[in-house]
Amino acid sequence: QVQLVESGGGLVQAGGSLRLSCEASGRTSSTYAMAWFRAAPDKKREFVAALTWTDGHPTYSDSLEGRFAISRDIAKNTLYLQMNSLKPEDTAVYSCASKFGDYVGYDYWGQGTQVTVSS
Repeated sequence: QVQLVESGGGLVQAGGSLRLSCEASGRTSSTYAMAWFRAAPDKKREFVAALTWTDGHPTYSDSLEGRFAISRDIAKNTLYLQMNSLKPEDTAVYSCASKFGDYVGYDYWGQGTQVTVSS
């Protein structure tokens, strides 16, 4: 089992920045990849970014236009999402997820952290 706890969300004005954190605990030695997803009100959850845990290779949603950066601290078992030039349409609950292998889908999910961007 893996437990994921997100933090760092909040209210920010358009154009501002936030850094989200996701601390993993439990069976973290088996982590293959971790990712961020978001769910805006009345919309389906969408992929934001992911990285493979061992080499940190990132992938991003094309819609981000280079504004977000995913990273990790292996020693702290923590995943980060640096979000810059935030827009009101980035408002959503952001959740992190992890998985043990190279397959579709994720095994474990956090509760999420709310990000609200005001115009």
